[in-house]
Amino acid sequence: MNTTISDARRANAHPNLILGICCLSLLMVAMDATIVNVALPSIRRDLAASVSGLQWVIDAYTMVVASLLMLAGSMADRFGRRRVFQLGMALFLLGSLLCSVAPDIHGLVAFRILQALGATMLNPVAMSIIANTFTEPRARARAIGVWGAVAGVAMALGPVIGGALTESIGWRSIFWVNLPIGAAAMLLAARYIPESRAPRARRVDPLGQLLVLVILATVTYAVIEGPHDGWGSITIIGLFAAAALSLVALLVYEPRRHEPLIEVRFFRSAPFSSATLIAICSFSAFSGFLFLNALYLQEVRGLSAFHTGLCTLPLALATILCSPLSGRLVGSYGTLPSLLASGTATVVSALMMTQLTATTPLPFLLLTYAIFGIGFGMVNAPITHTAVSGMPKAQAGLAAAVASTSRQIGASLGVALAGTILAGHVRNGFAEATHPFWWIITGGGITVLFLAWLSTTRWARDTTRHAAHLLEEAPAGAPA
Repeated sequence: MNTTISDARRANAHPNLILGICCLSLLMVAMDATIVNVALPSIRRDLAASVSGLQWVIDAYTMVVASLLMLAGSMADRFGRRRVFQLGMALFLLGSLLCSVAPDIHGLVAFRILQALGATMLNPVAMSIIANTFTEPRARARAIGVWGAVAGVAMALGPVIGGALTESIGWRSIFWVNLPIGAAAMLLAARYIPESRAPRARRVDPLGQLLVLVILATVTYAVIEGPHDGWGSITIIGLFAAAALSLVALLVYEPRRHEPLIEVRFFRSAPFSSATLIAICSFSAFSGFLFLNALYLQEVRGLSAFHTGLCTLPLALATILCSPLSGRLVGSYGTLPSLLASGTATVVSALMMTQLTATTPLPFLLLTYAIFGIGFGMVNAPITHTAVSGMPKAQAGLAAAVASTSRQIGASLGVALAGTILAGHVRNGFAEATHPFWWIITGGGITVLFLAWLSTTRWARDTTRHAAHLLEEAPAGAPA
């Protein structure tokens, strides 16, 4: 009887209520990233952590999310989206609670990995629930717009709330924020979200999954620990060799599977490959930017955690304003205007940061942050659009998942590179030690500009049509 009533309640739940429940998970996960960045200097002092230790606090999380994002999607399709969503929420909350009581930096990194395991089952699965709830195209587009707005608000709130909590209560409190939000989402999901599964779930690809994890883990570890162990050490060389061999194995193995974890034929489309590279460049810049500036503002400029959060508001607000604008531009004029704006703003802001010193005027910094926020806000919509545009409808979800994974890979590499460059040049002074990273970001912005042009050429459109034809005509695992 109670089961029947519960099923009826879920079936009659208003779609906007389901959207709100899913957005709670996004609010929590998105806010968590920016909160942690602002708290890094306090974590460093309290746990006597090195720069590489702080890198692992960020990268252990993003690396796991990047590795398991597509696996979580297939698990949800197979075992039930609501069930996997609730499991992910439980793991994320447990990881948050343990992070708040971590005794040392190693414990904090381990608990961040547990958090990441939960996060892999939240946002991608929540998006699947939304897509399954809003079946009419216009309603789905509106729901996705609300989703994007929540992500922007979470980014804006994260640094301010994180700074206020870190300064008033301590850095451990930043993880307590997740507990009431997550508990509410779990209870509401159990009460109102109906269970759903894919008619035919994709097969699990354990070897492909293992190879992806090995590639990301070995590259991240080698980049972070290279300055400490020595770039010519057997350990670092061995890690890069393992990554290269795993990549070769992945490229050989995946095309031979009937339902691969990564559909290699996507990359025969120049726009799809461009979207992947743009995502890596943009999110590397974003994660490295937050990482270095959180340390710079507090350790060099002597600002409090709260005032550091306030200083990042121009970046967050520019991102909030530009994200919907970019979506409208993509819908009306294609991806080129948004990508040109993003690449240009990234180049300008990175060049401004190459002038960074210990006494750079604060208005100059805030202007730089706002310009960088414009670049980051303009890039998300064209990444997703370019990744799925022209692909068969049956493959669009997988193509979008690869684009999301590329974002996480970029976030992981950005922090790894930023910290490694800082450690290698810090004897020149903190601000000056960051300059090589800003030049790398300048190169990344120029790359975005080049790929913006390349991905819209006739040749690029022809490669997309060819890739789509292969995906429709030739089954995965067959020679194409």
